[in-house]
Amino acid sequence: MSKNVSWDERGNWDATGAWGSRDSAGRKLDLAYWQARLDALRAKHHVPGASLALLVDGTVHELASGVLHRGTGVEVTTDSVFQMGSIAKVYTATLIMQLAESGELDLDAPVVDVLPEFSVADPEATRAITTRRLLSHTGGLTCDFTHDSGRGDDCLAKYVEAAKGVALDCPPGTVISYSSVGYNVLGRIIEVVTGKVWDQALKDLLLTPLGLTHTMTLPEEALRFRTAMGHLGEPGQMPDPAPQWDMMPRSAGPYGRVIATAGDLARLARMHLAGGVAEDGTRVLSKETVALMQRRVVDCPDKWTVSSDGWGLGWTLYDWNGVPGYGHDGASIGQYGYLRVVPSAGVAVALLTNGGGAREVYAALYRELLAELAGVTMPEPFAPPAQPPAVDFAPLVGTYRREGVVITVTERDGAGHARYEFVDGMKDFSEPLQIDLLPVTETVFAGTGVGAAFSEDYTPVVFSTLPDGTGCVYIGMRCGPKTA
Repeated sequence: MSKNVSWDERGNWDATGAWGSRDSAGRKLDLAYWQARLDALRAKHHVPGASLALLVDGTVHELASGVLHRGTGVEVTTDSVFQMGSIAKVYTATLIMQLAESGELDLDAPVVDVLPEFSVADPEATRAITTRRLLSHTGGLTCDFTHDSGRGDDCLAKYVEAAKGVALDCPPGTVISYSSVGYNVLGRIIEVVTGKVWDQALKDLLLTPLGLTHTMTLPEEALRFRTAMGHLGEPGQMPDPAPQWDMMPRSAGPYGRVIATAGDLARLARMHLAGGVAEDGTRVLSKETVALMQRRVVDCPDKWTVSSDGWGLGWTLYDWNGVPGYGHDGASIGQYGYLRVVPSAGVAVALLTNGGGAREVYAALYRELLAELAGVTMPEPFAPPAQPPAVDFAPLVGTYRREGVVITVTERDGAGHARYEFVDGMKDFSEPLQIDLLPVTETVFAGTGVGAAFSEDYTPVVFSTLPDGTGCVYIGMRCGPKTA
């Protein structure tokens, strides 16, 4: 496999001199084999439908399996669209970087310089929150502030207004804490700078230049296409159609609602792999900006929830035994998506699914695909070791809190336990979760009984420390500081 590959100014892969259907080791890409593996894994793990796109040597290959909706039996095709959840953040980050590159936006200026109405509970922290920090989830903003601001074009403006005074998970610029609120603020910044609603700015600045004809943001646009329905159910069983196709408000767009085919997602990745150049030669970003987005800004204490080793400006960053990569995961109601990009091999893999054991399909399929196409060895699934270490729980016992969530850690007879309780604006979201903590290391635990979309059998519960010495715990990539 060639490691010294590059792209010319039109985005052409020049390791072989031409696009083709062979991987970077010169082997024929066996699409029939990968179709069979997708079919088998999807059935084994009770995923109703899935779409897979492989970007190899510049060519996007698309596969489909299963049904879009178990109630109707409509089959998944390669032109079927899925909700991609938080993968939307990559699109929003790309728009922000376009504006920064053009000189219309200063990444290091306080957000309030662009949005005077923006504020958080701490006035000093308000001035410390910059666009760059929001891109890397180091702004301190929480993730789970929920507010339906309506279907109007002013929904993001109303959302930012409603979020005034929201509590921070941690001080800005200190550690990572995954934040959907931060990406909604970025969406509003895009609106103010461009004079367009976020949805239209996305179309004009990104989707149209890239020729992404099967990517959209609104339900009424998705209805023009074969559209996947999310499915929900108990693990190990084929799930049933969700009660609603989409439960997110329109204002969730910048952080959570871009709808697309797996092929269109791979084409977005292709532009980033090509140094910012679209397939027709249109330059969307400069090489320098593309590289900046992939540069590590912050390390992740929780390296398992979304397989992240660190974060760049919009991208989740991976280190596969010395082979770097980037990508993003996403989830909405019963739909889950995964994007992985290996720049050294010119490979990107996009998988979109509509329920069931999607994480298990991703883990097994990508472990094979990335080894075959890019020489990547992915880590084994997160789980406690056969011989768990002895752990002193005393320093970890206590109460941890972030916006909408209280986590109470206790210890009894040498075993750790966490109660994950939704409070304040999220108090009706779910009953409290009871999590047994199985030691992986002295600070990393495999949590049971959560059933999170981003876990296989266990949910990572990671204890860490803020720069001021305050303890904190990460569950779902969200940082909860210790309060008692």
